Amino acid sequence: MADQAGSAPVEGEIQTVYRQRFTVEFGYDVHFTENALDPANPVLLNAVRRLEPDARHRIAAFVDSGVAEAMPDLPRLLQDYCNTHGKHLDLVAPAETVPGGEPAKNDPAVAERVLGRLKDLGIDRHAFVLAIGGGAMLDAVGYAAATAHRGVRLLRMPTTVLAQNDSGIGVKTGINAFGVKNMVGVFAPPFAVINDARFLDSLEPRDRVSGMAEAVKVALIRDAGFFVWLERHAEDLAAFRRPAVAEMIRRCAELHMRQIAQGGDPFETGSARPLDYGHWSAHKLEGLSGYALRHGEAVAIGIALDTRYSVLAGMLAEGEDERVCRVLERLGFKLWDDTLTARAADGEPAVLRGLQEFREHLGGELTVTLLAGIGRGQEVHTMDAQRVRAAIDWLAQRNRRQCS
Repeated sequence: MADQAGSAPVEGEIQTVYRQRFTVEFGYDVHFTENALDPANPVLLNAVRRLEPDARHRIAAFVDSGVAEAMPDLPRLLQDYCNTHGKHLDLVAPAETVPGGEPAKNDPAVAERVLGRLKDLGIDRHAFVLAIGGGAMLDAVGYAAATAHRGVRLLRMPTTVLAQNDSGIGVKTGINAFGVKNMVGVFAPPFAVINDARFLDSLEPRDRVSGMAEAVKVALIRDAGFFVWLERHAEDLAAFRRPAVAEMIRRCAELHMRQIAQGGDPFETGSARPLDYGHWSAHKLEGLSGYALRHGEAVAIGIALDTRYSVLAGMLAEGEDERVCRVLERLGFKLWDDTLTARAADGEPAVLRGLQEFREHLGGELTVTLLAGIGRGQEVHTMDAQRVRAAIDWLAQRNRRQCS
């Protein structure tokens, strides 16, 4: 067997195999700023010019419909910014509005529409797609950008807490298909990410809270000190006080980025999904609720469920489950939804199907992250249905006590 292309075959072999090996280095910057579309702010300009500082760069822009409604001046601000820096930025058409929220991922016509727009505008692999919106919209537009010409440079400008501290800074794109979340998608790192704190001012209270579930998640599996910080600042975060929110987003983003860069499997070629603590049930609960549950709301329930399961499995000390639930509730989460009582045809809780779907997404061995301690995630390969049911019952009892 030859080790590399061009090597001569070994004499006497009945077949010749040339093993091709190469390495592709990925890198992108995540910027934290305010008022990114103020012409005096150079962050967007510098992000675009990173590789070719002297060129004039063509940009096609797409804006989340929810953001466009909350900030009607946004298209004009973007146009003014590009006009001011016209030597290097060419906004090839006014920013186009596309649906936001989970409908952006549920309707395949959204990504197809973006692809058609990129074709009509003549966007090529040296041009840019600028996506301004929440995580679902960034996923849909990112999927279109990643598949157009086998990959167009993507600039993400996340506008929600969830997108700024998690999904918007990662390397995944995807849309839902055949009733399965993220059934279609690719791993495609962005060219750059710009987190603008000003976008968060326009969020509804529910969306402000929702994104904080990912901060609790990553603290629980990676950083006990960050979890303690969340406990101490829960009231500030619930009140959405800017210094606390900015620190929470920065630290959460840093932990996610560290896992992507140093976790050893950024494109999830194995069976593990180490950043998806609480997600096996969350993804299923979203679907069971008809996506009435926000992603972060479902994740909070999933975190509570898996934390209780960790206690029942003897991995986590008794009482730590209550500690985690208290933090989530102080942030503003409700840790119960009636979809937890939905039953499958065999009479089992319907949410249990989420385990199989979780495994099917990557294939291979079921791998679920549980807690061996606050700040210490531990992968397991089996989940006991009876313990899952007991964890659901525990959440139901907590909910009844709080409602009585």
